[in-house]
Amino acid sequence: MVGRAATIWFVIMVAAICNGAVRDVVMTPRFGDPIARALSCITLSCVIVLVAWISIRWMRPASPADAWTIGAIWLTMTLAFEFVVGHYAFQTPWPALLADYNLLAGRLWIFVLIATLTAPAFAFRFAHNPRTATEISARSAEATRHP
Repeated sequence: MVGRAATIWFVIMVAAICNGAVRDVVMTPRFGDPIARALSCITLSCVIVLVAWISIRWMRPASPADAWTIGAIWLTMTLAFEFVVGHYAFQTPWPALLADYNLLAGRLWIFVLIATLTAPAFAFRFAHNPRTATEISARSAEATRHP
């Protein structure tokens, strides 16, 4: 399970790098840095939830605790990458790295970290509760019939 969780984290990392590139090239020139960063955080959080939902059965957590462990692994790897690679490889100063954690300045990065930690547990719960999937399908079908 741990090896598979790490593999999926690398998929998330690639998605995060692509998300950052889209933010820098497309969103920032169009909306400005603060809005682009906020949109990027929302987008990345959604991608993380989607990747967790798609991959949870492949990672094979046996229990909710295992799913939370996957989230903790993802969070640890994310923070290690951000601070170790961000500071030492990309030479990003510590204050710049820490600025992303300032909610009062409109930075939403903390929500990406929350999604990273919780997505596997929510995906596990959804994947192992057939009633939930059936109810959602039924509601979708109902909404389609009665717009």
